[in-house]
Amino acid sequence: MTPEPFGARLRRAMDTRGPLCVGIDPHASLLTAWGLNDDIAGLERFTRTVVEALADRVAVLKPQSAFFERFGSRGIAVLEKAVEESRAAGALVLMDAKRGDIGSTMGAYAATYLDEGSPLFSDALTVSPYLGFGSLRPALDAAVLSGSGVFVLGLTSNPEGAEVQRATAPDGRSLAQLMLDHVAAENEGATPLGSVGAVIGATLGDAGVNLAVNGPLLAPGIGAQGATPADLPGVFGAAVGNVLPSVSRGVLRHGPDASGLREAADRLTDEVRAAVPAS
Repeated sequence: MTPEPFGARLRRAMDTRGPLCVGIDPHASLLTAWGLNDDIAGLERFTRTVVEALADRVAVLKPQSAFFERFGSRGIAVLEKAVEESRAAGALVLMDAKRGDIGSTMGAYAATYLDEGSPLFSDALTVSPYLGFGSLRPALDAAVLSGSGVFVLGLTSNPEGAEVQRATAPDGRSLAQLMLDHVAAENEGATPLGSVGAVIGATLGDAGVNLAVNGPLLAPGIGAQGATPADLPGVFGAAVGNVLPSVSRGVLRHGPDASGLREAADRLTDEVRAAVPAS
């Protein structure tokens, strides 16, 4: 059987659960704020609490792989369990690993995150296209086969990104626009939503690029980085209905009580729904 594409599953999750992605980012400072040690026991407790509190209500959970990798194999084991339990509770899992390489190495990354037989198999993966969009082909092809998605870095919320992403390609387009045009080509004809998304920072003001890519637009920067749901229409314009706002500390700082996490996520979901017209 051909798996249902990620874009269709994401559209349904956003429409039913609300358009919100919550990061699972176990910073050392967050563990401390929760009264936990910065060790594997603290990591396990933090991650289990977030998953149990939110996986049955938010559309997407986004673990940041680096914060698990820093604990070695034991941290990866916690990440594997978080992916499995989040998906079992109905949340889509977007693995925030920002992988980007060439040839067989990119293929290995694709096998790690986008192959159903892998213990880290996720619904989608963030990828970096700045070795050339064609370098992503192994991940794009693997995603089609498994019904997964990829989110391509376009215009990120960090100020340093502009020196690469706003640079000009030989044909006059910015590199970010060139990547977005590639994303649009991958999604051509897909309904109700393509499975290749782009990462566009919510803190950018007017993004200054064409965001009509027929795919989801992951929007980091809500909360601690200064953006609010009310900013989304101004940044994304006509494409705002495909935006998946992403928040981490703005929800996670309300732990360690599960009720605090739920209330923060529900409140942000309501604010996004109020700011963004229904698709």
